[in-house]
Amino acid sequence: MKNLRDRILYLTLFIFVILSNVGNAEDKRLNSVTGLASLNTPIVSESIGSYTNGCISGAMPLPLLGNGYQVMRVSRQRYFGHPTLIDFIEKLGSRVVSSKLGTLLIGDLGQFRGGPMLYGHRSHQNGLDVDIWFLLSSHANERILTSDEREIWSAASMVDAQANVVDSKQWTPAHAKILETAARQPEVDRIFVNPSIKQALCEQKSPETVEWLRKIRPWWKHDDHFHVRLKCPAKNTLCESQQELPAGDGCDASLSWWFTAEAKQGASTSPAITPPLPAQCEKLLLEK
Repeated sequence: MKNLRDRILYLTLFIFVILSNVGNAEDKRLNSVTGLASLNTPIVSESIGSYTNGCISGAMPLPLLGNGYQVMRVSRQRYFGHPTLIDFIEKLGSRVVSSKLGTLLIGDLGQFRGGPMLYGHRSHQNGLDVDIWFLLSSHANERILTSDEREIWSAASMVDAQANVVDSKQWTPAHAKILETAARQPEVDRIFVNPSIKQALCEQKSPETVEWLRKIRPWWKHDDHFHVRLKCPAKNTLCESQQELPAGDGCDASLSWWFTAEAKQGASTSPAITPPLPAQCEKLLLEK
């Protein structure tokens, strides 16, 4: 426990494990405890490099429980991000619960200093990515999930892969509204979803949906969760932005390609050449 932030984090996790099985009577108490992770400590945060080749200095932990959300897979310790990302998640949870859409189950953000992960992601490296499950559980609406539930639950696919459409037994208007709510936030650069989910949204498009629907991008998998990517924060001069999105809502021939035989072969399985990390990250990731 080398600094104040580490002490706060370990205390938060310790108390969370004790209280997570207590139930609804401890709801407010746990809220106040996990809120310790958001103390206004004098930390300068900076996203460095790209989403797939970078790191973050001064990452903050997302409180494990908040208004309208609960963090899953706590043992992975991938709940760190740029303060802009933490703020986005907390506000999105509040918007979702105030609209009575459910409780968000938050998957991976990034590691304490970002950088490459041993498994699971090629991106999520500079503190600006988060996975959010499509699962909207009534249990999560009613109580604090136990530590075991947060580890063993899994999210159901929203897609009928054989028919190339969303699964009507799983997909609901609430899912579409949550995506719209997230995409309308100005700090969001893009959101990755399964092509069938993008197609379902396009079937309901109107002139008013162009701007937010443009941010919804088809990508392989992403059938049980959506992946939000934020823009580089202001004054983070070492952060590398992704290529700007094309004009239009994306409900065009570019979407049709995702349903071709070529697309269904998936992304290239040949090992990619890994570029060297930015010099600032090489130094940061070696710190103890």
